[in-house]
Amino acid sequence: MPGTTDPYGDESAAPAPSPPVYYAEQALLGALLLTPERLKRIGVLEAGHFGDPAHAALFAAMGAVSPPNAAVHVKEPVWLTTVLDRARCQARGLTASYLHTLIHVCPDPAHAPAYAQIVRSEHARRTLRSHAGHLARVAGDPGLPNPAATVLNRADVLARYLDRLAGEFAPHPGSLPRTPLSPERQKEATEEVLDEERLLLAVATAHPDELAGMRWLQPDDFALPLHGQLYRCLTLLDRRGAVVDPVTVLWEAQQHGLTAQGADPGDLLALLSAHAGSTEHWGRRILQRALLHQARTTAETIHTLADDPANSVHQLVTGSRRSLADLTAIRTRWRPPITPQPPARSRAPRTTAAVRAGPPRTTAPGSPVRTSR
Repeated sequence: MPGTTDPYGDESAAPAPSPPVYYAEQALLGALLLTPERLKRIGVLEAGHFGDPAHAALFAAMGAVSPPNAAVHVKEPVWLTTVLDRARCQARGLTASYLHTLIHVCPDPAHAPAYAQIVRSEHARRTLRSHAGHLARVAGDPGLPNPAATVLNRADVLARYLDRLAGEFAPHPGSLPRTPLSPERQKEATEEVLDEERLLLAVATAHPDELAGMRWLQPDDFALPLHGQLYRCLTLLDRRGAVVDPVTVLWEAQQHGLTAQGADPGDLLALLSAHAGSTEHWGRRILQRALLHQARTTAETIHTLADDPANSVHQLVTGSRRSLADLTAIRTRWRPPITPQPPARSRAPRTTAAVRAGPPRTTAPGSPVRTSR
């Protein structure tokens, strides 16, 4: 009985309430069982659009069995029996009494197109959630040989599905979803990630002439905000045509308040001095991580929107497209390298736990040459 509880007090044993779409599926099937000719007037609908497996099997059987003569169908349940027998091949629990229940619970068979649209809407929600889950999985898979290309391909598939939904579901006022979203996820900042960001800063300080060709990398791409702010200092010096070396970058960092935020000047100077590898290589590693991070954030946002039953399909399309736009903003800066350039990871020995790099190995262009006395 609905509303009953377990006699031993275990309320968790009570079945979960059925969602509204379940009753729309019942009403639609009841309308079609009563008047099978309505199958031609409900629009494009497939068995896979149904959330309940038994309902899907029953709808598939209706499409596979030749429609009955209307006059005969009113008097004899021959077609109903044939449909039931075929549906039982996929759903053995179906009974003749359940078919009569479906017919009984249908409010109005003439409303079958409206019920079908509800079924299509909920299927669109489930499919969008599935696309978002797939995007999140590939973005978080460390074993992919070409993660950026794979993620962007999945984003294209998702974008094409949104275009399809936009053509199938009419817009309406209030198109923006009001679903509260979780705070933005933090970027992964493992020791390896931070080490690569330090190397990029040091190499860029030693070779500032390469910064002009790296406009595709932005401070927000860095996992550690301090590193992003140091990169901004580097690019500002380069654009002004100023001298770039560890000392001038440290002074620029002070002008931007980084030392006032607790950054130790000696540690910053050491970080900017020990360099190895290619600026292009480290920069692309940082940008690729930013791309994958945004892909995961986009997938989580779309999944959250799809989980909110208050959102219409049009609202889901609008909100999902906005989230994809954040990924596209990074995508426009991503260009896969033509040839891989594995850098040498050799670095100066670390002196303390706080200092991540050793003394400078080379003199930055434009700085005075130091000679031993």
